[in-house]
Amino acid sequence: MGFTRILFLTLLFVWAADVQCQNVRIFNVKKYGAIPDGKTENSKAFLEAWKNACKWNGKAVVLVPAGTYLLDSVKFEGECKGYMIFKVKGNVMAASKLKDINQWITFKYVNGLTVAGRGTFDGQGYKVWPCKINGRCQTLPISLRLEFIRNGKLQNIRSINSQNAHVSIFASSNLNITNVKLSAPQDSPNTDGIKISSSEEIRITRTSISTGDDCVAILNGSKNTHISQVFCGPGHGISVGSMGGNTLIDNKDIVVGLAVTNSTFTNTSNGLRIKTWASRYEGLASGFTYEDIIMNDVEHPIIIDQQYCPSSSCDSKTASRIQIRDITYSNIRGTSKSKAAVTLNCSSIVPCKNIVLKDIRLVYTGNEGPASSICSNVHGYSYGLQNPPPCFRSA
Repeated sequence: MGFTRILFLTLLFVWAADVQCQNVRIFNVKKYGAIPDGKTENSKAFLEAWKNACKWNGKAVVLVPAGTYLLDSVKFEGECKGYMIFKVKGNVMAASKLKDINQWITFKYVNGLTVAGRGTFDGQGYKVWPCKINGRCQTLPISLRLEFIRNGKLQNIRSINSQNAHVSIFASSNLNITNVKLSAPQDSPNTDGIKISSSEEIRITRTSISTGDDCVAILNGSKNTHISQVFCGPGHGISVGSMGGNTLIDNKDIVVGLAVTNSTFTNTSNGLRIKTWASRYEGLASGFTYEDIIMNDVEHPIIIDQQYCPSSSCDSKTASRIQIRDITYSNIRGTSKSKAAVTLNCSSIVPCKNIVLKDIRLVYTGNEGPASSICSNVHGYSYGLQNPPPCFRSA
């Protein structure tokens, strides 16, 4: 009786596995006419493979095999009937002049998406960066856009030499970014690693970012962003904002819920940065935790800048109306290139509230004495070892 039951369960398992496998279908872009010679433009074949995969009532795999595929601007859109996997084993290379100045590859309106495969997305940014630096072109395309994506994964892929940002996430939820490598030269313009806006429950782990702008930028409408085991540098650090500029929703700029843990910054211009414009727009940056962070020769390891102004058109007499509160820095250690290792420059109209410094150990590597901290309009608390000494009295 026992043997019969075991045999029945075994056959049932095999049958279920076979049914599951039968429900997975591979859509190889080469079968739709893609040519991996690095010269032939393949957007038509890629889009046709996606179109057919999206209609499959099961798990669909759009496969990009080994080889180099030249690709113009494309949008892979849903809604799709089943779970979508975009598996890149080869190299996908941007066409010299993309037809859409805002995007190269976009995934949009998909519930259930994985982009993976250990392949490479090459934006060939070095061909167009001089145009941006010289001011002859205002907008360059972002390499990968994830828009209105729910329940997705971006894993085991590489993006190099993006013309603009590598990855942009907008109006999406429950995304996991894991084991991703993003790289562009330190002097490449506006090549942010990952930009997040109007999205929630975005998780970034075990990822390496070396680029010419922010490693990660958390922008308006972001909620509950989790960042851990990220290696950042070179670049501009992990930034919230800028806030209070021209990215408003209902005339407000809000970022709530952020955790950055177990991460390392090396030779970056900033480490942990919150930046807001001095403008009339209101907003809130709240509920942030920065914990177990290593700084290696970082210019500004901890910085709140509420007078952010990258141009000369700002009104120096205007104060920011973005409220910053409930921010905790815990176990932040390493070396600072600047004497002011901690800078908390908050608004005179809405001072920073409940700023907590716990076990800060930052050593200045210059010859102008020990590290120092600079504060204005800050209310908060400090605990444990403090180097540099805190520049505000505990509330």
